[in-house]
Amino acid sequence: MPSFPASSGHSAETPFCLESVDEVAAPEGQEGVWQRYVITQGANTIVGMRAGVHSEVSALLAQYVERLNLRFSKQQSKAKG
Repeated sequence: MPSFPASSGHSAETPFCLESVDEVAAPEGQEGVWQRYVITQGANTIVGMRAGVHSEVSALLAQYVERLNLRFSKQQSKAKG
């Protein structure tokens, strides 16, 4: 499950970026291959885990980051207009 630390407010115009995807041990009670990921936006950080091989998880997270940036840019446009 992703965690969302408090925002400092200094990253108002910084896009989201997939910083890393690393294979980790499965969470307790789970099996299979798991990846830990880090997405940043300025001082904000989203850390989470997802089941799957590196290539699959990386592709899904790239799409996720793209949607976050699209949604974020729409919110910024509304705020300016």
